[in-house]
Amino acid sequence: MTSARSLTIAVLGLGLVLGGVSTASAAAHPRRAEVNHRLAVQNARIHQGVKEGTITRGEAAQLHAEHRAVRAEERADAAQHNGHITKAEQVELNQQENAISKQIYEERH
Repeated sequence: MTSARSLTIAVLGLGLVLGGVSTASAAAHPRRAEVNHRLAVQNARIHQGVKEGTITRGEAAQLHAEHRAVRAEERADAAQHNGHITKAEQVELNQQENAISKQIYEERH
């Protein structure tokens, strides 16, 4: 019984380690990291706007939906290129993020 429990704990631990490695390596590509960093910063700006009362919950929900769409596109692009995105894909994703950033600015001011 003790060995079965130890084996279960070891398998779970290995799963966590391997899961973390695959997630980290997927976002380690510089273009993906840049895109995802921008999304994280914008997400923080949305949350701050809601906290300050300059962005309504409805506006935040719409902005978050747009973020999810950009993130889904980034993941789909990366899936086509062995975990990387092309320069052209990065440019397109950045243009979409620029539009979201402008919306956040307009909502907050």
